[in-house]
Amino acid sequence: MPEQHFDPDRAIAGTGMGGTMDLGVDEAETLEKAPGGPEGTGPQGRPRSLWSDAWRDLRRNPVFVVSALVILFLVVISLWPSLITSGSPLTCDLAKAQEGSQPGHPFGFNGQGCDVYTRTVYGARTSVAVGVLATLGVAVLGSVLGALAGFFGGVGDSVLSRITDVFFAIPVVLGGLVLLSVITSNTVWPVIGFIVLLGWPQLSRIARGSVITAKQNDYVQAARALGASPSRLMLRHIAPNAIAPVIVVATIALGTYISLEATLSYLGVGLKPPSVSWGIDISAASPYIRNAPHALLWPSGALAVTVLAFIMLGDAVRDALDPKLR
Repeated sequence: MPEQHFDPDRAIAGTGMGGTMDLGVDEAETLEKAPGGPEGTGPQGRPRSLWSDAWRDLRRNPVFVVSALVILFLVVISLWPSLITSGSPLTCDLAKAQEGSQPGHPFGFNGQGCDVYTRTVYGARTSVAVGVLATLGVAVLGSVLGALAGFFGGVGDSVLSRITDVFFAIPVVLGGLVLLSVITSNTVWPVIGFIVLLGWPQLSRIARGSVITAKQNDYVQAARALGASPSRLMLRHIAPNAIAPVIVVATIALGTYISLEATLSYLGVGLKPPSVSWGIDISAASPYIRNAPHALLWPSGALAVTVLAFIMLGDAVRDALDPKLR
């Protein structure tokens, strides 16, 4: 029988079925201790959560990065508009009405002689404030009502479903014309309240469906069998796994609410002068579109970019949170 020499560069590993196979030293060390866990786990071998996977995907998504940077810029200039402009949006000079770009006034002047650049910058504050506050109100009210209806069911669920059907039958713009036309307040709160009033049914129906799906999972049934209270089931087991669709729809709806505020202000029932709003500026510049198109294009462009950024952000979040799209 020929003598066999031990090769230090090779190692023998058991196959687990009574046989052996030759492995290199590096491969044997890999079998002994892997530096990381298998696919779907973190560096310590712990399973990754949906949120960690979503954040990892979002950071690699150029659509999310671009839209997030645009939204961050809008938030910054909404909080501190003096960072990029030193003028006042209410300072106007009729002698400069409809004039074009000049040094220190890159966007020109509108029909009242107001600096279009300054008003465009300050208009972001109103749009972002209305969008964020209305989305928070819609998300909280709709999520709570929908989650409770989906969790408990019964008569309450049936009543809520019929109420949402009634609200879905109300045209949004027509409802705004009727309700806001009788309000004389010059603040953003009537507009925010109107959006919350007509916007919560959509989030409520989505939250209801997510909760109904989540409460049928095995881990929820196991927690219920172990004696978990309804509040613990909802807060610890159902809500974290049912909130993803609500976040996605709310993010996309935020851009829609900004557009709705501009539409209502354009029609004269939303914000009113001397408030600064892109919708007000678009409405005021519309009659002068031939003589001073710049007064219409800049606020319209700012509105379009803002709405597009939030819609793109919502699409990126949806792709990251939906396991079916992985």
